[in-house]
Amino acid sequence: MQDSTMSAMFGAMSNEIRMNQIANNLANVNTNAYKKERVAFHDTFVRFAHDYVVDSKGYLNDKEMWPKASIIGKPRLSEQRTDFSQGHMKDTGNQLDFALQGEGFFKVRTPDGDFLTRDGAFSLTNDGRLITPRGFEVLGEGGPITIPPGAQVEVNSSGQIMADGQSLGSFQLTDVDQKEFLKKSGNNLFQIDPESNAREIAPTDLSVEQGYVEAGNVEVVTEMVSMIETQRSFEMYTKIMQGTAELDQKVTSQVGSVTG
Repeated sequence: MQDSTMSAMFGAMSNEIRMNQIANNLANVNTNAYKKERVAFHDTFVRFAHDYVVDSKGYLNDKEMWPKASIIGKPRLSEQRTDFSQGHMKDTGNQLDFALQGEGFFKVRTPDGDFLTRDGAFSLTNDGRLITPRGFEVLGEGGPITIPPGAQVEVNSSGQIMADGQSLGSFQLTDVDQKEFLKKSGNNLFQIDPESNAREIAPTDLSVEQGYVEAGNVEVVTEMVSMIETQRSFEMYTKIMQGTAELDQKVTSQVGSVTG
């Protein structure tokens, strides 16, 4: 198989991955605090076999024994990364809606353990437990947060919770020192990759805004432009594969033929 076919096939597959991410970003454009996905590329270098022979043995011949080293640079899909940039604030006026301004997360408890989230559209159960839209308990410094039903809730910028003038503690706010090791776990939750050395740290520049929710950081126009670009790139790579296949077929059918 020609090198052009292999390169085009890889390019088409890379753009297929990119298209899936763009589609997922657009599907979550209205999801509170959603963080978009991005892909990155880097150049790799391919050497010819003779490039690994560094001794030209010039003393044996008048001319160099091997051609000069040739290196081909090729782009390759290197990583998929979550963009944790800040989304804009949406004013809801709901006393149980909270947005985070800065770097950090709320901590919530699920049947599978504790996770991180930035979606602060909370609500109360009948027994007063503060929960996420998916029904997970929101954690305070002393455990799950419980608010008396019907109480007037006030939360300051540091996350301290007051209900009818009585202190209920504070949100358990946290951050991660290496966000590239945060994995999405569904339901707008994140967890640290257990195989990494990333760890939770205290937030240094984080404030809680009551009566707001953070919007997702997806820009529709930018994603649509990327979608068009990706689709055209995919079509270009498929045409390269088709053209190479047609050329191979033509060469195979004509090489060795004898004309009269």
